[in-house]
Amino acid sequence: MPADLMPSSGDLIRILPEMVLTVMGTLLMVLDPLLHKRSSNAFGHLSLVALAAALGATVYAYANEGAAFGGMIVVDGFATFFRALVIVVGILTVLSSCRFLRRQDAETSAYHALLLFSIAGQSMMAASGNLIVVFIALEISSISSYVLTGYLRDDPRSNEAALKYFLLGSFATAFFLYGVALIYGSTGTIDLLAVRAAATGQAGPIAAPLFLGLAAALLFVGLGFKVSAAPFQIWAPDVYQGAPTPVTAFLSTGPKAAAFAVFLRIFMTAFEPGGGGWEPLVWFSALASMTIGNFAALRQSNVKRMLAYSSIAHAGYVLVALTARSAVGASAVMFYLAAYAFMNIGAFAVVGHLSGKGERYQDIEDFGGLGQKQPLTAALFTVFLLSLIGVPLTGGFFGKFYIFKAALESHLVWLTVLGLLNSAVAAYYYLRVLVMMYFREPSQAVNEIEPLAPGLRTALFISAAATLFLGIFPNWVLDFAGQSSTLVK
Repeated sequence: MPADLMPSSGDLIRILPEMVLTVMGTLLMVLDPLLHKRSSNAFGHLSLVALAAALGATVYAYANEGAAFGGMIVVDGFATFFRALVIVVGILTVLSSCRFLRRQDAETSAYHALLLFSIAGQSMMAASGNLIVVFIALEISSISSYVLTGYLRDDPRSNEAALKYFLLGSFATAFFLYGVALIYGSTGTIDLLAVRAAATGQAGPIAAPLFLGLAAALLFVGLGFKVSAAPFQIWAPDVYQGAPTPVTAFLSTGPKAAAFAVFLRIFMTAFEPGGGGWEPLVWFSALASMTIGNFAALRQSNVKRMLAYSSIAHAGYVLVALTARSAVGASAVMFYLAAYAFMNIGAFAVVGHLSGKGERYQDIEDFGGLGQKQPLTAALFTVFLLSLIGVPLTGGFFGKFYIFKAALESHLVWLTVLGLLNSAVAAYYYLRVLVMMYFREPSQAVNEIEPLAPGLRTALFISAAATLFLGIFPNWVLDFAGQSSTLVK
């Protein structure tokens, strides 16, 4: 390889988290024949070591922030925030998966390897400054996620969910790739900053607004699917219900956070000058996501399906801040995604704990009497549900507060009002679970429930502590998000 094409040490440092995750994921598959018979927990422990090392590498890369590989990778505060977030989500997923996998008699090596590969893709998505790198990273994350969704091969629900996710996900990815091709054809570049320059005429003749508008719409379809935003949300309820519960927790947080990171990078960098054109599209999607998600959740008796529709609604809340098209809105998105990750992964962890072998117990009625049988588990679940509602002293409250504040500052009054009304509707289906836990007799599922495993207990305590911390000391995260969001544009 010519010397001028060789990556520098700075380039390698800036992709160190992805290198750690990829190498360890490969190593897990190599070690499978050696460790499979000895310890089912060994792969989980190795995954935690890899994720902890990747988290340290993320901090080290931030200390050497800058562009790498000719601007294809951009390491800044924004990328570091989302890299750290998806890695922490991975740690919580591993902690909540160990007993679940053992209870379902599932293999562990491939599961943890796929998890690490998916997180590597999400981490690279957050740091991408080039649309082709975004596409490659998106595929790395997505392909691993498809396999994880169908990981319980003997469960027809898991197989159906994986097939739906793969087919619809591939279709949505095609839209994204067509958008990238259209951008290249109209601007001659796929670098985000260069696309912005072409859109404003800073690098020669102004690119045709019609083609850039069409490209933005195609990219919105691809990314809207990844974040389960309306009208591209139809896959989420079936996939979330059919996937193994720890995988559902992971899908609803990590990939969604990474996709929103790309959303912000693209629409507030490359397409920011034409924001008046794409703002109505995002406005409509935000309102439709909140409304469809919340009103559909009212009718659900299956908790996983209810939380799936809830996830659609929360994607709508995030899109409200994106519609604001401001640095304040971007920081609100970052804070909200951090709060949502902890409260949602904690909620799904409790659902997985109760579900039992074969995930038989998923109905709301199965939570009857949980407050009597396992008061600590019920109390932690209460924290997560109250945060999802947006009750003060939880991260969910300040997440929604900053989102609607950003919307009002951008004069999105009607969208703010409709969002607040949607939040009031959401309170009903979350409170219904609380009533079941504390005011009903113990169900069969509760009578059969096992004590909390050490790993799961750790994941729940970390999630609950982070949820409360973000609700009591929001400025710790918001200040960093505010400083980082100014680098998006």
